[in-house]
Amino acid sequence: MKTKITLLLAALFIGLNIGFAQQDEECMTKLSIFHEYVKAKNYDAAYEPWMTVRNKCPKFNNAIYVDGEKILTDKIDNATGADKATYLNDLIKLWEERGEHFSSKTPKGEYGAKACQLMYDNREVLNKTNEELYACFDAVYQADKATFTHPQSLYTYFSLMVDLFDAGKKPAEDLFNKYDDIVEKVEDEVKNYSESLNVLIEKEEAGTELTSKEGQYKAYYESYLEAYDQISAGVDEKMGTRANCEILIPLYQKGFEENKTDAEWLQSAMNMMYQKECTDDPLFVKIVEQKNSIAPDANTAFYVGILKDKQGKSNEAISFYKQAIDLETDNFKKSNLNNKIALKLKAKGSYSQARTFFREALRLNPSNGRPYLFIAAMYAASANDCGDTNFNKRAVYWLAAEEAQKAARVDSKLSGSAAQSAASYMAKAPSKAEIFSAGNSGEVIKIGCWIGASVTVPKM
Repeated sequence: MKTKITLLLAALFIGLNIGFAQQDEECMTKLSIFHEYVKAKNYDAAYEPWMTVRNKCPKFNNAIYVDGEKILTDKIDNATGADKATYLNDLIKLWEERGEHFSSKTPKGEYGAKACQLMYDNREVLNKTNEELYACFDAVYQADKATFTHPQSLYTYFSLMVDLFDAGKKPAEDLFNKYDDIVEKVEDEVKNYSESLNVLIEKEEAGTELTSKEGQYKAYYESYLEAYDQISAGVDEKMGTRANCEILIPLYQKGFEENKTDAEWLQSAMNMMYQKECTDDPLFVKIVEQKNSIAPDANTAFYVGILKDKQGKSNEAISFYKQAIDLETDNFKKSNLNNKIALKLKAKGSYSQARTFFREALRLNPSNGRPYLFIAAMYAASANDCGDTNFNKRAVYWLAAEEAQKAARVDSKLSGSAAQSAASYMAKAPSKAEIFSAGNSGEVIKIGCWIGASVTVPKM
């Protein structure tokens, strides 16, 4: 029996890459017992030996906390009322103990957010108020923002701020500052996952097949990027009309004199007014000019470009847009700037210039497929203007479909909408019967005007 236990322990410790501590025979024996029960999902049987090891040898092995989370989660799932509350509190306590005894394996932001989220999800059982829950998330966020990354917890944190604002317990300025903070945090996380995914996308686009492990990483990165995309939309939806020009402008007018030398305050105000389309107000001009005078940077140059655009000074606007790109050193942020500039140009009908910026955005961040969809939309919108015959005009839709298909290939979160767009464009392109009648199957058609591209007629 002892030989079997020793072998089980050896396998367990090698697998977890953890050394021995507090060499106690009873703990060794019972750890192997509860670990085997957990592997078999017999959590009730695992509970007693697990509690013995947890209480007697808390530093013995991280399996106490890894397996313990599974055991208590099962207890929570199958309990009600006071019993459920007891197990919920014990799981929170278990994470605290893990942080005490295995701090290097227990990031404060990650596990603190898990504890706060657990309390939020069970707030009625635990009788927690919104104030208590927000204070929980806020304390963790301030203590370890770097590892506070879970999309759901970021959304819950912001959602609680909005609920407290609605209840008159948080001022508007706190709400807007937290919105700006969370938006920036989400962008940072999207940047991290995008940069990791870009390496794999570029490898695939070069024609090299991913290894099995790389394929798993790709799916992992894509799932998180999709989650952040949903959370970003959720944060904006939760904010809703609470931040509109009627609210923002008086607030920033009131705070301008006090904060006009605070670059961070000015940047936050500019961001919010831009996001909520308050750029026509003279206050936006005032804030941009002030920020540009004390701390010019890429963001400020972009906003100056917007002001020049509004004044009808398109060439000056482009000059400032390019300056913004030159000032930005981070490729992910530079890609976002290119995309923003391209969207401004697209809205003005400057399709050729817009495409140039969209292409650069794609080069810098190839896992973001949205620029492909925007290029496709511009092609489709130009179909009637960029062909010398009815057939050739409709051939433009093949180009549009190709761009939409590229979006689906590189950006999994867009696969559905991109495929739908591609199908819509293909339906507007010449049919097989029309290709047969034209007798040009397999020929290359040159598309003129700003598009300046060629498309091959599908072979019959």
